[in-house]
Amino acid sequence: MPSLLHRAGILASFLAGLSQGAPSCHTAQNRACWSRGFDINTDYELSTPPGVTRSYNWTLEEFTNWTAPDGEVKDSAMLINGVYPGPTITADWGDTVSVSVTNNLTFNGTSIHWHGLRQLGTNLQDGTNGITDCPIPPGGSKTYTFRLTQYGTTWYHSHFSSQYANGIFGAIQINGPSSANYDIDLGVYSINDFYLASSEEIVKASQLGASGPTSANVMFNGTNVNPFGSGGAYSTINLEPGKTHLLRLYNPSAQHHYQVSIVGHNLTVIETDLVPVTPITTDNLFLGIGQRAHVLITADQEADNYWMNVTMPVENKCGVSENPFPAAIVHYTSVTEGIPTVMGTIPANSGCQDSLLYEPIVSQAADPATFNQTDDNTVVMTSVSTPTVHWVINGSSIYNSTAKVDWSKPVIDYVLSGNTSYPASENIITIDEKDAWTYWIIESTSTGPHPMHLHGHDFLVLGTSAPNAGFFTAADVPSLNFTNPTRRDVTMLPPQGWNVLAFKSDNPGAWLFHCHIAWHASNGLALSFLERASEQKALISAAQQKAYADNCVAWNSYFGGQTLVSQIDSGLKVRELELGGP
Repeated sequence: MPSLLHRAGILASFLAGLSQGAPSCHTAQNRACWSRGFDINTDYELSTPPGVTRSYNWTLEEFTNWTAPDGEVKDSAMLINGVYPGPTITADWGDTVSVSVTNNLTFNGTSIHWHGLRQLGTNLQDGTNGITDCPIPPGGSKTYTFRLTQYGTTWYHSHFSSQYANGIFGAIQINGPSSANYDIDLGVYSINDFYLASSEEIVKASQLGASGPTSANVMFNGTNVNPFGSGGAYSTINLEPGKTHLLRLYNPSAQHHYQVSIVGHNLTVIETDLVPVTPITTDNLFLGIGQRAHVLITADQEADNYWMNVTMPVENKCGVSENPFPAAIVHYTSVTEGIPTVMGTIPANSGCQDSLLYEPIVSQAADPATFNQTDDNTVVMTSVSTPTVHWVINGSSIYNSTAKVDWSKPVIDYVLSGNTSYPASENIITIDEKDAWTYWIIESTSTGPHPMHLHGHDFLVLGTSAPNAGFFTAADVPSLNFTNPTRRDVTMLPPQGWNVLAFKSDNPGAWLFHCHIAWHASNGLALSFLERASEQKALISAAQQKAYADNCVAWNSYFGGQTLVSQIDSGLKVRELELGGP
């Protein structure tokens, strides 16, 4: 007879299922359905199913002389609960997530940003130091609470400078409907660059003019063989013959962009950046920094072991690694696992640019008649007037030695205090109109690509130029797509080219827009959108304001009286000690 504890667990599971609309219609034969009238065609920006609360407790610690998964010894790593990558958050569409974060790092402040999540009505939970909160000081703690109004796969990471490259990142799996059927969900799968140097050392070098660093390895789901030794192991993806599998890919790299392919197999893309799309079958997938994709893999080839390869065309500045052939193993479970024998062919070079062919299931269309009301023409360029290279936006770098941005006074403080005098160095752009389409022309004079990421929204990619096309002109307007174009929260800005993006002002808050190459954001390639500022304070409860204030008091108690140096992130600064100096 089941124990009382066992029966209580069964009852709790049953009640939790009821709260999520169980029994669900979401089956292998009908992945488009979810439950209680929610399905793949539901506009998730307007309607969210009921859910449960899922709680997590994390401790951030620093590990010296840490042995990496490939056997290399790294002087210092920063990890959540001692694991690499960090713990996966697994939840359902409509759930509420509560994460208590304790910072036991030796010297560094920290924060956790929930990449790609809209944070509708919960701007203070965005976890962006200098924008929505102060850093969590060493010895401090903070609880983030937010509702999952989207579904799919995304990730979280530290937003304290380039700190996530030291190991503070992980996946968020939000179960929901799908635009195509599959038999087996393989779960989340990361592909990322790995460095033996600390991110702070790399940032210092980049500020002194160093080119992008060469990674020590490329990790697949947190592991790989050592390219120069006997340590480590290949990551293995197990496929059941005859079955279709869902693989939830994400790229949490600091520097690298990838083209992903599996020898002898096609990939069917059904979701990009939390946006379900009409299925597209391809022989390879481009995945820029911060981007995610759901791909279906059907095990319809001869039962064997196959390579999953990633390529990074050097000529397009996609990244450089000490591992010349980064790969994982795709293994059919009906045969013995082993090293694949067929290398495969290099896919056609994407030019380090993402595709504009992904058509969202839930359609959105911008109004071309309002395009002439473009709010800003933002030029990304380099300034080399000093030995330090700074990325400049609007002619004003956030990295500015004469106009430091105080970590202790985030941008949201302007809202809470009613102050509308914004220093030019903070690159704050205001959006006051409600539910209006805003258009952004982003132009680059840089010779490398940039993965541009917006917090609090995804955006319509109305158009992207070819590399080296120059600035956007009136002659380019007819090429723009205003009717259900590709929609995502990270898109590639081509070298010496342009993006035209659009999003609706439907989420009041202080939101960051930045390049997701860690060292570029750390050198000032960022700006803030202060959206509908007059409405924001009313959305922030007294309890939220107190939690915000208490954390800033704790940060000031730790940081107060220290000499500030120029920030090394979007509106951020750190002490020399935190940069690894004396």
